Amino acid sequence: MASYASPFAPLNGPRSLVSAPTPLTMRSTGWTPSCPPTCSKASLESTAAVVRRRTRSSRHRGACRVSTTCGAAEPDNDSFLDGYLRVLRKHKPELVARSGRVHLVGTGPGDPELLTLRAHRLMQGADVVLYDRLVSPEILDLVGPSTLTVYVGKQRGFHTRTQEEIHDLLAAFAREGAEVVRLKGGDPFIFGRGGEEVAYLAARGIEVHVVPGITAAAGIAADLGIPLTHRGLATGVKYLTGHAREGGSIEGGLTEAAADPDATLVVYMGLGTLRELAAALAARGLSQHTPAAAVERGTTPGQRAVFGTLRTLPEAVASAGLASPTLLVIGRVVSLAPGWQAACRADGGTAMVAGLGSGARGSFQQANGSGAERGSAAGLGEGKSWCDEVLKEAESRAQARR
Repeated sequence: MASYASPFAPLNGPRSLVSAPTPLTMRSTGWTPSCPPTCSKASLESTAAVVRRRTRSSRHRGACRVSTTCGAAEPDNDSFLDGYLRVLRKHKPELVARSGRVHLVGTGPGDPELLTLRAHRLMQGADVVLYDRLVSPEILDLVGPSTLTVYVGKQRGFHTRTQEEIHDLLAAFAREGAEVVRLKGGDPFIFGRGGEEVAYLAARGIEVHVVPGITAAAGIAADLGIPLTHRGLATGVKYLTGHAREGGSIEGGLTEAAADPDATLVVYMGLGTLRELAAALAARGLSQHTPAAAVERGTTPGQRAVFGTLRTLPEAVASAGLASPTLLVIGRVVSLAPGWQAACRADGGTAMVAGLGSGARGSFQQANGSGAERGSAAGLGEGKSWCDEVLKEAESRAQARR
């Protein structure tokens, strides 16, 4: 476990205009948000219902924001923090007697059985839990019953809290003496902005620890039977974010090394830029026939996987209607996945396998059911003779390196 500690220092830095707070109230079912007075009753009821029934998924769990829901003016950052701190002080008066700490905890790709023991222990004993959109409802059910939970999820085009607001919340709760757990999907240090949060808290003298999680690349690939490295097929793995910087393009962020045919490329958050990414990789020399896969909500009961090649995957994903979060895996090793092979041997159409892997870890059964819910496969659109050649090449490459 990585640890960062330094002498206590006051919170400082510029204050910015942010959204109104979401005050919290304690109920028998756990912590639920109640909207500010300017919010409508319907907004309050719908928001509270989402958080009380944490086993049901929601894209925007726990968010009743004045700026987006109620249309009121935004207060300064002090008011934003005060709403949360008043509730914390009321229900956790004993916190003043001890020093607070922050734990950045990776929750893995979504399956609660992939949590570490340390993550589970910290979730059970935390005073406050701040969680992301990618933390599954099943994992949230493992949080202690008296814990204050705060949703700070972000997705493209909708941020319930800015990163700066999240920093302030973590610091404010810790300075109140709370044991704070910051739950992050996957691993905190792989596209999770964990490094920024560690630097912010350590600079202010707040003790912070990092608990690693199984990153989506490892968890989802294992679930589908895709070895990220394999003798003769892939000598390395490259992780890439599909999000383009503001004002930039995904192509501008790619190097020639990203198109290395002897490496596996794993793209996080790449659904929205898939077409642009595929074109950029092909322009840098990666074969358009390179096996590829896109996996939505991997390792969870809602998992859906689409198989194809660099050329066919964008259209196949669009036809299947995959939604975020979706992970992309591109490279020769994808051809070893049973689902990819089943799709490759099928005739024509798009490459779709739904429900494979999740719930059957280690067995890697072929897609042979009828209907997407049971697992179904259609061809990759490259032709059966091409498919046979790819599979033979993969086998010969692997044997040549033994």
